Amino acid sequence: MPTPAPQLNRRDFTKTTLLAGAAVAAGAATALGEAPRRIRTGVIGCGSVSGSYLPVLSKCPFVEVVSLCDIRPERARKRAEEFKVAHHYPHIDAMLAGEPFDFLITLTDMQEHEHLNRQGLEAGKHVWSEKPIANTLAAGQELLRLAQQKQKRLWGAPITVQSPQFAFMARTLAQGALGRVAAAHADYGHEGPNWSSFFYEKGGGSMPDLGVYNLTSLTGLLGPAKSVTAMLSIVTPERAITDKGQIKVTEEDNAMLLLDHGQGVISHVQSGFNYFNPHGHDGRGEQRHTITIVGSGGFLGLVGYDWAPQGVDLATHAQPKLERHAPDAEGYIWQQGAALAAECLVTGKELLVTPEQALHVLEIITAARASQATGQRIALASTFKWPLLS
Repeated sequence: MPTPAPQLNRRDFTKTTLLAGAAVAAGAATALGEAPRRIRTGVIGCGSVSGSYLPVLSKCPFVEVVSLCDIRPERARKRAEEFKVAHHYPHIDAMLAGEPFDFLITLTDMQEHEHLNRQGLEAGKHVWSEKPIANTLAAGQELLRLAQQKQKRLWGAPITVQSPQFAFMARTLAQGALGRVAAAHADYGHEGPNWSSFFYEKGGGSMPDLGVYNLTSLTGLLGPAKSVTAMLSIVTPERAITDKGQIKVTEEDNAMLLLDHGQGVISHVQSGFNYFNPHGHDGRGEQRHTITIVGSGGFLGLVGYDWAPQGVDLATHAQPKLERHAPDAEGYIWQQGAALAAECLVTGKELLVTPEQALHVLEIITAARASQATGQRIALASTFKWPLLS
């Protein structure tokens, strides 16, 4: 099949208008001799992930990082020195009472996101959260209600639906190039981090850390799931953690999920902390298909991981030889979500990333645990606006 003709879909429109809005804002400011508006931003959590976020934020013309926070004050101080941030704090209470800011970015241990996001919203801040937004669907929905009540924005990682590879796959599906879609598979895993214990403790696990990427991509491509059936296990019952020594693993480090998307479409997601990968934890050199979708008339395969995609292979009845599409990431990187959110706050344009989809993925994860505990298929109640291009 020849490459589908370019169309101005929702993602392209969003990207185009975001860039146009940025250009207009910057151009107007330049004409007036002023810098573009920058959102005063506070970042809580100065560990490993901040080392990926802060370089992006420091270069974003719509962000001014004014304060950092970490319960290990030395980490906040070091990051503040590294990125020339004037204020740093040892606790969120001190941060919220300190230098004024409008946008909170939460990069702490995943178990802490829920209460920190709540405090940020209650204090009248917009919030970007690393995954997950909350620990349960009910708590996450309450956060969204609070955001709406406060007239503030709430977003959550991951941003896999923003990539040009996702856009190509979604457009190809919408055009019917695969015929009657039947099934999909996705997997993501590595041997597990050793730099923190939270991955293996209650509220952690391979699903909210790794599977969340594939769940976001597949629900974005195939639509909200109606139910989930899962088998979870702990393959490695103890882990050696750098600053703690040996710990007991209490959350799944091996997960297999079956999702029913309705109309006969079934997808399978697997994730785990026991997966050897020749590319290591990073995985950016991955060249195999980590997401595949098959239908009566064609096959789609995402090359590389959805957080660092390399391209999309497509084969159809009309063009049975695999053909590579969308090889260019076009600037997409997984750690740019908060910067894109800040751009939205300035320009008023929207992302495909929504809190509703993030909460749907959170419900899938909690339902998978219920399925493992009961041996039953678990119906899902949440949904989000779909398709993601229109």
